[in-house]
Amino acid sequence: MKTSRVLIIAEAGVNHNGDVVLAKKLIDAAVESGADMVKFQTFQTELNISKNAPKAAYQIFQENTESQYDMIKKLELSQNDFKDLFEYAKEKSIQFCSTPDDLASVDFLDSIGLAVFKIGSGEITNLPLLRRVGSKKKNVILSTGLSTMDEVRTALDILINAGTDKNNICLLHCTSEYPAPLSSVNLKAMVAMRETLGVRVGYSDHTLGCEAAVVAVALGAEVIEKHLTLDRTMKGPDHQASCEPQELKELVRVVRGVEECLGSGVKQAANVELKNIAVIRRSIVAARPIRKGQIISEQDILAKRPGTGLSPMVWDTVVGTKAVKDFNTDEFIVKEL
Repeated sequence: MKTSRVLIIAEAGVNHNGDVVLAKKLIDAAVESGADMVKFQTFQTELNISKNAPKAAYQIFQENTESQYDMIKKLELSQNDFKDLFEYAKEKSIQFCSTPDDLASVDFLDSIGLAVFKIGSGEITNLPLLRRVGSKKKNVILSTGLSTMDEVRTALDILINAGTDKNNICLLHCTSEYPAPLSSVNLKAMVAMRETLGVRVGYSDHTLGCEAAVVAVALGAEVIEKHLTLDRTMKGPDHQASCEPQELKELVRVVRGVEECLGSGVKQAANVELKNIAVIRRSIVAARPIRKGQIISEQDILAKRPGTGLSPMVWDTVVGTKAVKDFNTDEFIVKEL
């Protein structure tokens, strides 16, 4: 999973509304946007949600009369659907990922050859699921919304103790609100996880716009995840907090630009600057006519452009020496012939 550039995940999630045809259109949109990976959610509703479970606040702006169970059940895709989507993504040359929400789904996704498991924030205290995913010894992306540093550390230890190499785990900082206000993002916590836990980090962005994701990349995020919908006005729990295809395409463009800006970290002149060094820097020149053998004083010389002669950094080695020849005003000073 470690790549030379930021991994950008288009989180299709359940924005297919239970329709595999719509799910394929989301894959197409992810490909068109330039995302590296498309991610869904794999679950069996009856293994995940009690029939009396209340909805989250962000889920009740539509169809408030139905239960969370009924709402999620309508968004469930079959295992055959996921096999189809897995192959379709392969045909479209985009990485496929999914979040298993129950043990059966972990085993199923492993059986079809899933290379990267994504664990949602809600499962960070789900010991059996963490242990099962960890036992698969795959690449793991773990979202850390809702959690404390101690909870993240515990979840990380469970994955490692179950068999997953720490180097194959990436922690995503996120704010589990949909949409999340910028004031709640707290991206410094992502940096703190990297420094405290010694693990790779990224950011799952639930804000509107791309500012937070861009800052996360600048702070060292190796993975960026952003919810994708074909139409934010569609019915369903996640559409409203998702970006539309053109917005995701713009996010990808901006993130790639930020990566270019970050560069290697080596402080040196960029290749494009080299041609300007001589023009912009200065050389030691005669401030007035100087005769051969004359002792050169500070008043006799100046630092002027261009920078193709003696550097002003050797100024002190020139002052107090004898002029090796006659110098006219603005002529480069030389120390020997």
